Amino acid sequence: MADSATLRPASPEDYKAIVAVLDDWWGRPVASSLPRLFLDHFWSTSRVAEDERGLAGFLVAFFSPSQPRVAYVHFIGVRPDQRRSGLARRLYEEFADRARQQGCTEMRAITAPGNTGSIRFHENLGFTASELTVDYNGPGRSMITFRRLLEQAAAAP
Repeated sequence: MADSATLRPASPEDYKAIVAVLDDWWGRPVASSLPRLFLDHFWSTSRVAEDERGLAGFLVAFFSPSQPRVAYVHFIGVRPDQRRSGLARRLYEEFADRARQQGCTEMRAITAPGNTGSIRFHENLGFTASELTVDYNGPGRSMITFRRLLEQAAAAP
């Protein structure tokens, strides 16, 4: 269950454990989508979820240095036996809370157009999906982009 997993900040040392399970968890080659540089440079904004079996999930994300009001989720993964447990939602919402505290007003993400599970998941979290963005990641690499506005906490009277 999602509540049994402990969330902690990621570290560069987590990269090996994460990349070791990516292709298996996805059932296809995806490890090249998560270069080491993300955990070398954005470990403090990323999270790892662990349970009694070890790595249960992770979220690799950052606050945009070029667009200070934008928080970006680059990659999220949940061990297959933890899917539908609420862990992915918990990772996203914990990041959204930290993004609000940083002054971010929106969160963004992307996925491949054929990844219907990811599209549904993001829409269920309140993201708005774009139409297909042709050649988003270069020629022949079209993507769906997501945007979710982050409500800011009201100031105390």
